[in-house]
Amino acid sequence: MSRLSLTLTQLEYLVALDQHRHFGKAAKACHVSQPTLSMQLQKLEAELGVALFDRSLQPLLPTPEGEPLIAQARIVLSEARRLANLSKEDQNDVKGELRLGVIPTVAPYLIPLFIEHMANTYPKLNLLIDELQTDQILSALDQERIDVGLLATPLKVDGLEEERLFLEPFYLYVNTAHPLAKKKCISEEELDGSEMWLLTEGHCLRSQILRFCSLRSSRPVLKNVRFEAGNLETLQRLVEAG
Repeated sequence: MSRLSLTLTQLEYLVALDQHRHFGKAAKACHVSQPTLSMQLQKLEAELGVALFDRSLQPLLPTPEGEPLIAQARIVLSEARRLANLSKEDQNDVKGELRLGVIPTVAPYLIPLFIEHMANTYPKLNLLIDELQTDQILSALDQERIDVGLLATPLKVDGLEEERLFLEPFYLYVNTAHPLAKKKCISEEELDGSEMWLLTEGHCLRSQILRFCSLRSSRPVLKNVRFEAGNLETLQRLVEAG
């Protein structure tokens, strides 16, 4: 059996190219020049004896032979990181890097509760936080680009372990002049989809509301306005304006 001479750096370039599907963007993410990344990928392909990407396509796509090799490269890099962390591990010292993905609907409320405490308590821990939609977090977890995700559950995704942090009831945010404003409890039948401002597609809260209210889709509040909101505060201001 011949000995392979591939390197972890080559695998990092491979995974970056799969993530960005563009040589220039992948090189920038790896902090190297595009020719350097391209040359190392060519060496890796020569070593493995297969073309890993179809360069005739834009954006780049993995070849059928390349897909399982890229998946294995992610596993190798993940295990290499674990090995490095074990070698530096101190029983009473938390260090290294923690990559966290958070959905935008909870990020403004949860992150301030712990970010300063973690930074002060674990000064040797680098905390990397990204605001991502649910599908993006699940994809990043699957590809091991992040370590932990803060999402709305239940998700019931194979291969992921869920830990419930808290339960939160649904509240209807209405203008003070709205007929439902004085009610303490509202039934599904009282909700009119044509009066709802919702977050844009991709936000889990939007899907939950539509499912809870038995709606296939939202209908515009104003017939000649289509507004795609990315955060709850914008919707609150619209409701307050009447």
